[in-house]
Amino acid sequence: MMQSPFRYFWNHFRYIPLLSVLTVSRARRFEKRSRALGNAVGFVLRWFPPARWRFEREVLRVFPDMPHKKRVQLGHAMGCAMGQTLFEIYHCAEFQARQDKFHAIGPGLAALEAARDAGKGALIVSGHFGQWEAVRAVLKARDMETGAIYRRQPNPHYQRRLRAGIEAGGMPILETGRTGTKSLIRHLRDGGFMAILLDEKHPEGMALPFLGHPALTSLAAAELALKYDLPMVPSYGLRRADGENFDVIFEDPIPHTDAVTMTQAFNDSLSKRILANPDQWYWMLRRWNAPRA
Repeated sequence: MMQSPFRYFWNHFRYIPLLSVLTVSRARRFEKRSRALGNAVGFVLRWFPPARWRFEREVLRVFPDMPHKKRVQLGHAMGCAMGQTLFEIYHCAEFQARQDKFHAIGPGLAALEAARDAGKGALIVSGHFGQWEAVRAVLKARDMETGAIYRRQPNPHYQRRLRAGIEAGGMPILETGRTGTKSLIRHLRDGGFMAILLDEKHPEGMALPFLGHPALTSLAAAELALKYDLPMVPSYGLRRADGENFDVIFEDPIPHTDAVTMTQAFNDSLSKRILANPDQWYWMLRRWNAPRA
């Protein structure tokens, strides 16, 4: 689709800050480059009013009594973590090679290995929490290459880099939409693994409690798990305090009941993780449909 001249130059302009940080830090080792982008995003969250207001609106919905000083600290910490996560996704091939940084734990890993050995597909469900690509890195290293669903970015510069990074983490990569859904079903029926982030607002979804508030949530993952008898495993890449190591946690597969109950079980799982580590969730998703009361 042809872009208007204004949109063309605006997309270039918006990409300049990210390109500048990535270029300036290019000669440094991986951890320092990652922290450089993390510090840049943390600075934006702290000092750029539109970003700060958007962050605080969502945090106050969940933590209405959080003092201002603590909100500032949380916003800065979240920005730093998300900047590191973005850098690691953009450099996913290099990130995946750092297998000594991934510490896999939890009963869900054995369940996924059993599905692989039986020739069955599997659904790995997670959210924009910690470093979700660490989950696919662990699985790929264990002969369980896992594809992903992603939403196309309107800015072609971000789109190009993001797509390349996600592809390095495992194939296939499918866009949201009808065509992507058909390809997803074929992949699962052929015994493939797929990772889905379920914490984005889904306009056609069901309003289910998430962090104590109704949030429009897709039931698709649970419906697929039920229809094709697949394990649905909540999995998280929890960043350790040093910023470089990850506890990659594979929880028990969600029991097969009905799509609503299973999806709510995932919401509860992710909510528990966020409440324990609120700085590791991306609060900028506009997850809830209505402003807080």
